[in-house]
Amino acid sequence: MKVIEGGITAAKGFKAASCEANIKYAGRRDMAMICSDVPAVCAGTYTSNVVKAACVQWDMEITKSGRPMQAVVVNSGIANACTGEEGFEACKKTAKTVEAALNIPFDSVAVASTGVIGMQLPVDKLVSGVEKMSKELDDSIAAGLDASKAIMTTDTVNKEIAVNFEIDGETVTLGGMSKGSGMIHPNMCTMLGFLSTDLDISKELLQEALSAVIKDTFNMITVDGDTSTNDTLLIMANGMAGNKKIDSKNEDYEAFYEALFYVCRFLARKMASDGEGATALFECKIIGAKSKDDARTMARAVVGSNLSKAAIYGHDANFGRFLCAMGYSGAEFDQNDVELSFMSKAGEMKVFDHGTPLEFDEDKATKILSENEVTVFVNMNEGNEEATAWGCDLTHKYVDINADYRS
Repeated sequence: MKVIEGGITAAKGFKAASCEANIKYAGRRDMAMICSDVPAVCAGTYTSNVVKAACVQWDMEITKSGRPMQAVVVNSGIANACTGEEGFEACKKTAKTVEAALNIPFDSVAVASTGVIGMQLPVDKLVSGVEKMSKELDDSIAAGLDASKAIMTTDTVNKEIAVNFEIDGETVTLGGMSKGSGMIHPNMCTMLGFLSTDLDISKELLQEALSAVIKDTFNMITVDGDTSTNDTLLIMANGMAGNKKIDSKNEDYEAFYEALFYVCRFLARKMASDGEGATALFECKIIGAKSKDDARTMARAVVGSNLSKAAIYGHDANFGRFLCAMGYSGAEFDQNDVELSFMSKAGEMKVFDHGTPLEFDEDKATKILSENEVTVFVNMNEGNEEATAWGCDLTHKYVDINADYRS
């Protein structure tokens, strides 16, 4: 597998476009479109929030139906959540506009929205945006880059990646983009993510791979403990690479799975590090746990704790906060088996060993915790399972951003 330049347009047969639709933001692109030259098999994972946006319900129906997907239209600024029948009509009108512009069946058009909950979308602006983007679809790296920027809300950086790998003697490409900075928490916690590949694979295995991969990627990040109404991760596979179709879990499937995991993990980490107001990526790695579920549970609890996040922001080696979060997580363990260390580019320091606090240099600990990526490393010494979760520190700016979000 090789990381290559580009994102959502890297795979054969995929184009993108974006535009300024002035849905909520002025002077910036706020709509994007992804389109495959041919119908693609699709898979998706969505928010576990009972309150699901109209666009989420629209996309769930497509991915469950067995129908192909050929285009996705995304808007930022307004979430189209808690919008009743009018919200569903906005989805349908958007898809119908794509159908008229590109001769693509409207029920193969996914829609996604992100932004303020409870506001109605201006359908006339959506229609105008789709009509404009339909004429500007392009397979260039620049078009994909612009699309990744257009879906941002409070994100400070765009998030995209592409890789290629070989299957059946053919070069296969997988690209993706995502957005997310706030309202990030399992399960799902992607906010919005879109993946495209020219791989030929069955719909059943595509869905199985995606559902499995998110368990240790997108479902292991948190920013603020809020699971959004709009979380959507979609993947389209159009088969244009020309490989022999993957319809069983063979070596080709494993090669694809490895690439999919890499891409999703990359995007997940980018989202966690770009949490609203964040100054540091906060990672917790648990090893030696009795079960995978225990490892995941404890790692998520540590990075999700407001006290832990505040300690990272303050560069405070208050290891008791991390042990406390593990203790209330629901996982069962003996604290007398636990070792806990801090790690970063500035070094490594063990501060707790088998139930006993260790003496350490506070200045050195502060230096380790002052890097822009910090790891709390925990060895449970009780088994062979491990998991890693990602979050960010909690800063004053997070409150400022969310106090003013609608204005």
